[in-house]
Amino acid sequence: MSALFEYYAQLPFAELIAVILSLAYVVLATKGNNWCWPAAFVSTAIYTVIFYDVALLMDSFLSVYYMAMAIYGWYCWHHARKTSSSLNLKHLENINNKDTLTIISWSWLVHVKIIAVLILISLVLGFVMANYTIAAFPYLDSATTVFAIFTTYLVTQKVLENWLYWLIIDFVSIYLYLEKDLQPTAALFALYVVIALYGYFQWLAQYKSQLDPALETLAEKG
Repeated sequence: MSALFEYYAQLPFAELIAVILSLAYVVLATKGNNWCWPAAFVSTAIYTVIFYDVALLMDSFLSVYYMAMAIYGWYCWHHARKTSSSLNLKHLENINNKDTLTIISWSWLVHVKIIAVLILISLVLGFVMANYTIAAFPYLDSATTVFAIFTTYLVTQKVLENWLYWLIIDFVSIYLYLEKDLQPTAALFALYVVIALYGYFQWLAQYKSQLDPALETLAEKG
């Protein structure tokens, strides 16, 4: 453990800041805190350069996308959802602060269809990257990029299952970063795995707390 701390102490300043802000983003996101998005913007701006330097071209592109989504996420989390759920109850719209989104959940069937499409896109993009670029690990790099693009959108909309997507993405990313000798970032993503688990159960509890009063209201009206 002391060796790990010593390693971080010797990091280039920019990568260290990127690691700290990336961690801050995920922790704040589990809490539903809007300040996760400024942290995400700055950290991904730094990682855009870092990933390009080690030929992880898709990860570099992904970081540019994250910067844009950080702005979009900040906007979304500051505006109330027009339709809070299929129950269409005003109570759900106001269960949290009126200027923030409520957590929603998509059916497993929807996710299965989406995953199939994302896998197909990853294979096509991986083929292009393998044959026409210098990208390292083109198929894995493409898959993590494609899935992370979609999953980041899920975060902006506060879709509960986003944390399950991140679990898989983080595991694959750990392997990629270790292979490219980015130990600090690999260690960060190992921590992300733990935080993603925490985030899922944290959001699940909040989601259930939103539904329970609404269902009671529906029962009373029935």
